[in-house]
Amino acid sequence: MYLLMDSVYGGGDLRAEALERNLIPVVPAHPLRKHPWQLDKRRYRQRNEIERLFRRIKAYRRVFTRYDKLDVVYATFISMALICEHLR
Repeated sequence: MYLLMDSVYGGGDLRAEALERNLIPVVPAHPLRKHPWQLDKRRYRQRNEIERLFRRIKAYRRVFTRYDKLDVVYATFISMALICEHLR
């Protein structure tokens, strides 16, 4: 399983923690690092797609402001927002 992270989280400690949990970290190395690691660019692009999806979902005011008190109702509205985005 892969852990898609932003470049802010590219420190050695977080990468080591991810590896201990049997996750493969996908994060670009800082350009000045002495021993940079390989970056799976295809998977890193997927991180951007996920961030854009969250931005589009937050355009639904009800999701952004979380009017619903019950988690079930909130999760249902997120599902409905995802369906609307898929049909778009």
